[in-house]
Amino acid sequence: MMLLTALRSTVFAAILILITPLFAAIALLTFPLPPLTRYRIITVWTRCIIWSARAVCGIRYRVIGAENIPRKPCVILSKHQSAWETLAFQLIFPPQVWVLKKELLRVPFFGWGLSMLSPIAIDRSLRREALQQLIEQGQQRLDAGFSIVIFPEGTRIPPGNRGKYRPGGARLAVQTGTAVLPVAHNAGRCWGRNAFLKRPGLVTVSIGAPMSPEGIDAETLSARVEQWIEDEMLQLDAR
Repeated sequence: MMLLTALRSTVFAAILILITPLFAAIALLTFPLPPLTRYRIITVWTRCIIWSARAVCGIRYRVIGAENIPRKPCVILSKHQSAWETLAFQLIFPPQVWVLKKELLRVPFFGWGLSMLSPIAIDRSLRREALQQLIEQGQQRLDAGFSIVIFPEGTRIPPGNRGKYRPGGARLAVQTGTAVLPVAHNAGRCWGRNAFLKRPGLVTVSIGAPMSPEGIDAETLSARVEQWIEDEMLQLDAR
């Protein structure tokens, strides 16, 4: 079984290496196009990767609570376990942008294409400036029709663990009057942090009911989101 998993993972890695430079070049050529048009073109790459993860590595997924996704743009606060959700969320919550560390935009090919998807790229060492940038650019992205994906723990957390939740995403929601959508998932079981081996299995993405920021402060909203996500993670981990 381990040998088969290694073989599948090697084939998947080869697919990534082959198609990513091609799509990066296509992404750069979309620069003159409107952001939503760029999104639709570039996320063809995402569909290819998620399809390959399923066909080659046996990583399937299901979504619970899809009916909770608002019709209007929202702030999506999610558990972060692997690279899988950064890809799959593009298909589950279209159109969306991420809040990410600006260093990712310097990664050859991947970062170049990523920059065409209008992310909010912040310098995490400059906390006050990063928060101001998040609110200003977040409002711009919401006005343009994009939901905003934020991982409040700030980094990928191994399954069964819990990071410190930061209130930046909740502050964005409060400042802009935008609903928060809490999301839990167990992608780390199949696609671990920095793991070459991709293990077959079923990823469950659980989407909670939207939380309104009206009448509460960012810390209270953040605490409610954290409670929902971590309670839901206990349910997912028990399955």
